[in-house]
Amino acid sequence: MDLTLLVSSLCVLLAFLRGNGVEGSIHTYHFEPFKEVGNAFLLSGGSEGIVASHRNSYIKFDNITFWRTKEAADLHSSMEHSTGLIQAIVFEAADRDDIGGSAYGGTRSICCTPDLAKTTGCKQGEVIRRPSALDLNWPVVLPTHFNGNYLSAKLDNQKITISKTGMYNLFFISCDPKLRGLTMSGKTVWKNPNGYLPGRMAPLMTFYVFMSLTYLVLIAIWFFQYMRFWREIMPIQNWITLVIALGLLEMTLWYCEYLNFNHVGVRPVGITTWVVTVGAVRKTVSRLLILSISMGYGVVRPTLGGLTSKVLLLGVTYFFATESLDFAENVGTINDISGKARLFLVLPAAFLNSFLILWIFTSLSRTLEILQAKRSSVKLEIYRKFTNALAVSVIASVAWIGYEVYFKATDPFSERWQSAWIITAFWDILAFLLLCVVCYLWAPSQSSQRYAYSGETVDEDDEETQSLAKGASEGDIGMVKVDKERSNGGSANPFSLDEEGEEDKRE
Repeated sequence: MDLTLLVSSLCVLLAFLRGNGVEGSIHTYHFEPFKEVGNAFLLSGGSEGIVASHRNSYIKFDNITFWRTKEAADLHSSMEHSTGLIQAIVFEAADRDDIGGSAYGGTRSICCTPDLAKTTGCKQGEVIRRPSALDLNWPVVLPTHFNGNYLSAKLDNQKITISKTGMYNLFFISCDPKLRGLTMSGKTVWKNPNGYLPGRMAPLMTFYVFMSLTYLVLIAIWFFQYMRFWREIMPIQNWITLVIALGLLEMTLWYCEYLNFNHVGVRPVGITTWVVTVGAVRKTVSRLLILSISMGYGVVRPTLGGLTSKVLLLGVTYFFATESLDFAENVGTINDISGKARLFLVLPAAFLNSFLILWIFTSLSRTLEILQAKRSSVKLEIYRKFTNALAVSVIASVAWIGYEVYFKATDPFSERWQSAWIITAFWDILAFLLLCVVCYLWAPSQSSQRYAYSGETVDEDDEETQSLAKGASEGDIGMVKVDKERSNGGSANPFSLDEEGEEDKRE
């Protein structure tokens, strides 16, 4: 915990020293191949939201080198001085229709064809470009030629100044059919006035500062109560402490990762992998904590018994599914329009989340039945509040998933990139609020042990639990008949506890 507080304080201090970073990054290309799209060879150079600035917002080309094959060089005439045209195209998302065209209502083409040359006046063998209605200089086209039979051509020391805030796209395009097998290396620098962080990610850096501070406040309050009533601490409260610490560590590491990205313009795989792993551990432990609470761990049973191995197996499976999905979505991602996570990574995580929700509410129902049968009003009230909080969080999650699908479906070109950070932030806020509810309901207090499971004394709260455990130990693992003798008369409350009886017997 001391290490967590130290890292958090250090990163928060760096935040105030550096100020709020903004958008941009460095895109590096390592002999990237061009793909044949229609009648053109095309390579995407990146897509990012950039904030306008007449001096400090720009896209810079640094040592961009195009490589053609020996066969392609031999196909061009050795008498020609300049051969093999390649064009770099930079355009804002709103101007995307100004690139390409179609002749007589036919298939849309990127490169100018003889028919298009007649109808639109474009130059055959080049990219079709129409000036933007708002700025005649956009889209920007930077041409590069191969010289003679040289295998390489360079586009270097070119800078495009950005004077309008928007989502910008860069493509490298060749319309020469002889340049099949073309590759490219080098880098482009996308920069705004104060840093390299892409536009969609920039608000998240400030958000993670806020979340780190809120976790600091929560852990300070919790730690104060924890130390004040340390003699009354229940095992479940130790797990809550771990989840709070992991949450603080995750938010702080995300901020540090974004701060480093904003400063240097690249995302080292090792650092991002470490942050993603901590996040996957936090998500796994928090879900297992909620599942354990729902099963009545520490309240109606001392351990999870025979279900411990199943819970751990589910936790390990969930960790690897979440780690794989978050790794695919974050490690190496510097574009604001990134590739979608593959279906075989999304489906396992979604299935496990659904299974966890079903198991949690099934366990909660059984725990509420036990507490109601025991007439333990205080514990029952706590679990009812916990159930209501979980129900609200599930409803909010389903509604937000629907909104997220709508948001992405109606914004395929990420033109609303300035508000896209809310999609990611919502899940962290929801997890924090649910954690606050758990902390409130199970906060350390002078009477903590009064609400915990007790196997030594038979009091009004725990008599029922012991009778159930006794019946299970004698081999009654099916329908358990509860016959509780009270001073004012006897009462029987039969209900199904097949799973609980089996686990207590194995225990």
